[in-house]
Amino acid sequence: MTKHVYPVKLRPNPVNAALEVPGSKSVTNRALLLAAMARGTSVLRGVLFSGDTRSFLDCLQALGFEMSVNEAAKTVAITGGAPKADASVNVGSAGTGARFLTAYLAACEGEYRIGASEQMQKRPMKPLLDALVQLGCSVTYLGKEGFLPVTLRGARLRGGEITLDAGMSSQFTSALLMTGILHRNDLVIRPGGGEIAKSYIGITLTMMAQFGVEAVWDGGVYTVPAGEGYTARDYAVEPDVSGACYFYAAAALTGGSVLVKNVFLSSMQGDIQFLGILERMGCKVAETPEGVRVTGGAQLAGIDADMNDCSDQTMTLAAIAPFASSPTVIRNVGHIRHQESDRLSATLTELRKMGIRCDETDNGLVVYPGNPKPSLVETYDDHRMAMAFSLTGLRAGGIQIANPSCVSKTFENYFGLFETLY
Repeated sequence: MTKHVYPVKLRPNPVNAALEVPGSKSVTNRALLLAAMARGTSVLRGVLFSGDTRSFLDCLQALGFEMSVNEAAKTVAITGGAPKADASVNVGSAGTGARFLTAYLAACEGEYRIGASEQMQKRPMKPLLDALVQLGCSVTYLGKEGFLPVTLRGARLRGGEITLDAGMSSQFTSALLMTGILHRNDLVIRPGGGEIAKSYIGITLTMMAQFGVEAVWDGGVYTVPAGEGYTARDYAVEPDVSGACYFYAAAALTGGSVLVKNVFLSSMQGDIQFLGILERMGCKVAETPEGVRVTGGAQLAGIDADMNDCSDQTMTLAAIAPFASSPTVIRNVGHIRHQESDRLSATLTELRKMGIRCDETDNGLVVYPGNPKPSLVETYDDHRMAMAFSLTGLRAGGIQIANPSCVSKTFENYFGLFETLY
C-alpha cells in the first residue's frame, strides 16, 4: 500500500478465507463511557484501538480518570468516578465520542471545553446541545452555532421530559440515555425528527443493562431512572460486525467463502442484518462454532432493501450492486448524508465515475447493473468509502482507492487483512 493510493488487484477467482476482525467501535466507546460512570474498576477486553477510540481514551485521561491500557492484550482497565471540574478535551473525528462526552460533561459539575477535528466540526451537534440547554446546561459556542467546538458549564441536569430531534443521528439519543442516570429526576426522551437507526439504540439499552441500569422503551418514550448507578464489570467487546461485512461481501462478489471468527448471529450489532441481505442476493449464511461463514452463489441478485438498521453497509451494498443481475434499491438511509461524508452523494459520485448508472431518491439510492470502468475512488476522508469500494476492484480492473489511511478511524489493518484475500 502506498501512502496516498491503494491499487486494488483483480481477484476473478473465488476467495476462500478465515480471518479475525478487530473489536466493535460502537461497543468499545459505549463500554468506555459506562465504565467511567460505574462504581469500581472495570476491565474491558477485546477493545478496538483505532483513531476514534484513541481519541476517546485521550479525553478520559484529560478528564483525570485512572486507567491502565494494554494495546497488545486489547484491554483497558478503568476506575469509575467523577471527572475533573475543569478540563479541555479534543474528540478528534469521533462522532460517538463527541456526542457521548458532550452529554456526559453537561451533566457533571464543572467547566469543559470540547474541541474536535475539522471534519467533526462540520457534523451536526445542535439537536443534542439544544436538549442539554433545555435540561439546564450552559453552552457557549466557540465557532459556528450548532457545532463543535463549545464550552459547557455543566451541572446536575434537571431531567424530566424532552423531545429530541434525532433524525440526523441515533448517537444523540444514545448519549442522553447513557448519561440520564446523572440527572436529578427521571429522564424521559420523546423521539422526534424522523426515523433513526434503532439498532444502535438497541446496543445502548443492552449495554446499559449489562452495566446494571434498565432504561425502558414503552413504544412512545424512553425513560431512564434517576439515582441509579452503573456497576463495574469484566466486559468482553464483540468483534466489529461492520468490519466483518466487507469480507462477507467479498465472498458474495467472487462466489467464494469467508468465515469471520467469533462473529455470531446473536450479535447485538445492527449490521448483522446485512447477512440477511446477502442471503436474499443468493448467498448462503451458516453459523459454525468458530463464527459465521458466508458462501457466495453463482450470480448476485438485485434486491430492494430497507437498510435503516444497517445503514453503515449502504456503501458496501452499492459497491457490489453493479455486479447483480438486476437493479438494487437501497431505502431509508437519508441520515447518512450527515456522517463522516455525505455518503449518499459520495457513493453516487464514485459509481457514476465508473460509468455505473445510479439514481438518488429521497432517502436512498438505486444502483443498476454494469461493468465498472477503471477509476480513482475519492474517499472524502471517510473510512467506509475506502473499505466498501475496495470490493468493487475485486471484480473490476483499474480501481484505486485514494487516501487509504483514512481507514485508521475504525480499522487500522483493513488493507493488510484485505491482502490476505489473495
